[in-house]
Amino acid sequence: MSTLPTTQTGLRPTSVPLSSAHKPLETAPTALGQLTDCTPMLHDAEALNAHMRDEGYLLLRGFHDQADVLAARLSMFERLAAEGHLDLNHPLAEGVAAPDATVAFKYEIALKNPQVHQVVYGERMMAFFKHFLGGAARHFDYTWIRAVSPGLATPPHMDVVYMGRGTKRLFTVWTPYVDVPMEMGGLMVLEHSHLNQRLLDGYGSKDVDEFCANRRDSGYTRMGGGGNISDGGTLSRDPITLRKRLGGRWLTTDYRMGDILIFSIFLVHASMDNHTNRLRLTSDTRYQLSSEPVDERWIGENPIAHGPAGKRGMIC
Repeated sequence: MSTLPTTQTGLRPTSVPLSSAHKPLETAPTALGQLTDCTPMLHDAEALNAHMRDEGYLLLRGFHDQADVLAARLSMFERLAAEGHLDLNHPLAEGVAAPDATVAFKYEIALKNPQVHQVVYGERMMAFFKHFLGGAARHFDYTWIRAVSPGLATPPHMDVVYMGRGTKRLFTVWTPYVDVPMEMGGLMVLEHSHLNQRLLDGYGSKDVDEFCANRRDSGYTRMGGGGNISDGGTLSRDPITLRKRLGGRWLTTDYRMGDILIFSIFLVHASMDNHTNRLRLTSDTRYQLSSEPVDERWIGENPIAHGPAGKRGMIC
């Protein structure tokens, strides 16, 4: 039964009630809405930058060549199957999860993977960012891959707390390698949250790898450990209450293979729960001007990431 009247939210009716963190999403038009398709702006850098400034994101439909995305998907599904995460009673290309799969984050399946790199770091992507940023662009060397099992979701957060040591004019690209209908738990962004000054001055000014040196405990080496920010760096475990507190709507859509969603590192985002029997396969990659400072945790042949080498003590 439909819980999302298209006339109110702009979203199609869904086969199951949508949820995030196992909490039902509010479906009133003041709480949930449709992302704006920015594809008509693709060749207009001024319009793209204005929309990013005002809305914090760009949804570009059919950006990638589907053959490239299919090749990348197959390469990752082959690696996931070898590790036992896929149900091989079904065709590999369908990405049906193994009955006991609990996988979520699998950065290693992008390592030495030219098919993935062609999609996220190839000529088309880098030319877009040169156009959008107005100069030569670079990407982080670390590639975030999410292969999310049924029932799982990503909690609300801003990316700046994980990668804010370089330029703040840094952008995330979320790339789906499969069609991601809302029932599969695609990405949702919190409307205008990148403009919330109180949030920017608080949570948005933190770093998950800083710890309170004056009251350090055994957890300081964890991402978000050590008293500076919540474990894992999340903003909230309750996207429903968070939206009510901050205002705005959660915005989402049905994503298709080849689409990309680009957003500011200050935009609050999360995912919905995966209500299907398939893995939701996506990547997060980051881009900036080559001339601007870069966060040292995410560059080089073996980025230090959130390991001990990236920790910084502070007085709390």
